[in-house]
Amino acid sequence: MAGLKELKVRIASVKSTRKITKAMQLVAAAKLRRAQEAAVAARPYSDRMDAVIANLAATMKGAAGAPPLLVGTGSDKVHLLLVLTAERGLCGGFNSSIVRLAREHVERLKAEGKTVKLFLVGKKGYDALKRNYANLIVARGDLVGVRQLAFKQAADISQRVLKMFADGEFDVCTMFYARFQSVVSQKPTAHQLIPVDVAAREGGAPDFGGAVYEYEPDEEGILKALLPRNIASQIFRALLENAASEQGARMSAMDNATRNAGDMIDGLTLKFNRTRQAQITKELIEIISGAEAV
Repeated sequence: MAGLKELKVRIASVKSTRKITKAMQLVAAAKLRRAQEAAVAARPYSDRMDAVIANLAATMKGAAGAPPLLVGTGSDKVHLLLVLTAERGLCGGFNSSIVRLAREHVERLKAEGKTVKLFLVGKKGYDALKRNYANLIVARGDLVGVRQLAFKQAADISQRVLKMFADGEFDVCTMFYARFQSVVSQKPTAHQLIPVDVAAREGGAPDFGGAVYEYEPDEEGILKALLPRNIASQIFRALLENAASEQGARMSAMDNATRNAGDMIDGLTLKFNRTRQAQITKELIEIISGAEAV
């Protein structure tokens, strides 16, 4: 049975931990509001850009001279999985849910005889996936020290992906991240970046209404600028969604940890009081017994 001194030490230790988890919860709550506003603000532009590109992909499918970024290379043998996770932990199942979805895709693609390559952004995703797939990792990215996400981070990742595609290192690129829904709900999401997957878009294939697209100044010039920007935009949106999801998950996890610490303190305090009372009673009995013996 634990002594009074040991119980005191344990109670003090849990109280210190509760202070830390409470502070982390408050910090996450403060960061969540800004991250959520940024993620929500980025959605309309990203969705519209995605819709425009999907329309172009559907209308140009099979057309001669269609850009590979839009319609693909004609093969799907080599897949690049771009996995976006956090640099830090203590955020519940946020990182593990993204890693689990990516792992399922890796196993499915390998079962189909495809070649899989991994581009990992975030320390937690790298630490989790390198255990079983170290030989599949071809590129890494990190956001260490980035206090405020900007388009530059997405553009850097996008340029590396585009260079790999231009060098013929993969045929299909799929991005994995967590879409923010609420503080307690973050949905692991897989989004195909290259080529555009029209069928996988929400709502299915777009309805063109018989529209015919005309390009000015010219089709090649517009698509040359639009397609790489769309990939960077989709990556930037995913980073913002991840940032909001991470803070939401951390806030929820730290709230649960704070509550559990409080319950543990109550239980230890009750145990401490009972132990102290038992010792006092024992001492009184010994005094009384000694007095009667005299």
